Amino acid sequence: QVQLVESGGGLVQAGGSLSLACVASGRTFSGFAMGWFRQAPGKEREFVAGIVWSGSTKYYADFVKGRFTISRDNAKNTVYLQMNSLNPEDTAVYYCAADPSLMVKTANKGGAGIDYWGKGTLVTVSS
Repeated sequence: QVQLVESGGGLVQAGGSLSLACVASGRTFSGFAMGWFRQAPGKEREFVAGIVWSGSTKYYADFVKGRFTISRDNAKNTVYLQMNSLNPEDTAVYYCAADPSLMVKTANKGGAGIDYWGKGTLVTVSS
């Protein structure tokens, strides 16, 4: 059974930092790109950041560039999202995703078609 399990969400004040982690299990993820999406209340799910299998290429949504950093440890089947300078607009459920063609599928509405998703972790940023 394939599982993506996120952790690290919580409540933080504006300007603060949080670090998310996602552990993948249940199959080999060799060659899979991994990434993070988020969904705020009343809004569509949106792409946040992605990283290819080798870790050599990373992609970020414009609204997180310079504030968030994605990384991965393939030996641990884990992808991370370091979030700095958080603001209330970053409040959302953050979802981990995995797919060999993830970076192409980020163009689909809400990441439709991506193979695997976690259940999400809530990040709340207070003003």
